[in-house]
Amino acid sequence: MTRFARWTAAAAAALLLAGCGGGSPSGGKNEEKNGDKAPSTAPPSGGSPGLPASLTSQRLDWGRCKGTSDSPAPGKGWQCATLKAPLDYAKPGGATIGLAVIRSKATGGQNKRIGSLLFNFGGPGGSGVSTMPWYESIVGPLHQRYDLVSWDPRGVAASEGVRCRGDKAIQASESVDSTPDDAAEEAAYLKDATDFGKACAKTAGKLLSHVSTTDTARDMDLMRQVLGDRRMHYFGISYGTELGGVYAHLFPKNVGRLALDAVVDPSADTVGHAKNQTLGFQRALDDYLKSTGQDPKQGSRKIADLLKRIDANPLPTSGGRKLSQTLALTGIVLPLYSQERWPSLTEALKNAEGGDGSALLALADNYNDRDASGHYGTTTQSQRVISCLDDKERPTPEETRKRLPEFEKISPVFGDFMGWDTAGWCHDWPVAGQYDTPEVSAPGAGPVLVVGNTGDPATPYEGARRMADELGKGVGVELTWKGEGHGAYGSGSDCVDSTVNSYLLDGTVPKDGKVCS
Repeated sequence: MTRFARWTAAAAAALLLAGCGGGSPSGGKNEEKNGDKAPSTAPPSGGSPGLPASLTSQRLDWGRCKGTSDSPAPGKGWQCATLKAPLDYAKPGGATIGLAVIRSKATGGQNKRIGSLLFNFGGPGGSGVSTMPWYESIVGPLHQRYDLVSWDPRGVAASEGVRCRGDKAIQASESVDSTPDDAAEEAAYLKDATDFGKACAKTAGKLLSHVSTTDTARDMDLMRQVLGDRRMHYFGISYGTELGGVYAHLFPKNVGRLALDAVVDPSADTVGHAKNQTLGFQRALDDYLKSTGQDPKQGSRKIADLLKRIDANPLPTSGGRKLSQTLALTGIVLPLYSQERWPSLTEALKNAEGGDGSALLALADNYNDRDASGHYGTTTQSQRVISCLDDKERPTPEETRKRLPEFEKISPVFGDFMGWDTAGWCHDWPVAGQYDTPEVSAPGAGPVLVVGNTGDPATPYEGARRMADELGKGVGVELTWKGEGHGAYGSGSDCVDSTVNSYLLDGTVPKDGKVCS
């Protein structure tokens, strides 16, 4: 089973292939200054209370980064280290875990350096250590004045990464019908979810209860102190926006310059988030269909009929594997993350209509972090472990069946899958969820820049306004881009890039509601 991730390595690849470097900083007559230009050597302000000096004063042993089976070692200029953090923040003097951190020092010299700029690329479950060097080409202007820093959040990749299933078990689970049509398929779908949760509990142990977004936000503040920064400067993408909002709520006085792009709606619960994504992907699909000269309603119905045929008879592929309905849908989703990938969707759909599922399967494998040898990364597994610890709501199959018409009305293509996902994703999960919706109110924090994209499939742009509102008056500042794809920065808009750069580099805050077309 696969949930449409808020950000994955594959989605990042689509964006980066489509993106361009940031523009030069610029301000406008309606913009105001909100700068914290203290050097990184300034005394850190208050962080998590009760943390021992052995953690807050630890010195990181920076050294050359090593490659892994999932990603090669980055080039010259990148350093890696391990940060010690409490396993349980309620017991700060107890057991610790290691968090993998990566950085590249500011290129413009110490006199111009602002401090560290932390990045989270979302998921949850995405590796910052492997993505940060790759993303540097997008944020070159920021690198001049910031140390670029990212990390693998707890439970992810090199930071005690959770692997609940092996490659063979993951591939076998792809044959489970994620849109069950009868009692037998529903039972198999829910059993697969139960088995996954049990496997996670066995392999992750105590860590399973300590990988929440709140835990990671506290890790961020510990990292800020260890790096020697008086304020937190941060760039969060997709799920990283939720993480940034939670950080701002917990540590409003430590907020420096926070930029949040491709914003998760903090007011949406599990069902609300699923409906948001159903709407977002259908919007993106409509825009894609219009670009090919098709009527969106008719084109969507044609794709929905194709998926029904694949559900009944999975398509053969050149590699011998079968393309299931779930894999086909996943293959459709990936190109919608970036307008530059739309032609690949046209070709894949054409081949599938002709009885060949190879192209859609290749897209799905890319999204699912599966390489040519059949090895899967841990992104999706970590995503599920983190989100099921965060989300308290556990819709039952009965409740889901009643809601399916609502989802199908939003989208004939994605509705059924997204509806059933609310029941199966955290079904019978061994650890209780923590909240219905994340708390992001941050009274007393400085202005936080919130960037929404009207064509975003995974995090519909309405979430940006809701995040800005929930951060609070005078804190959340919304910037809108009328574009396509997941995220706005580095996607081709000089207006967006220059506004974000000006905020992060000069502390120039745009007028709330500014629109880049």
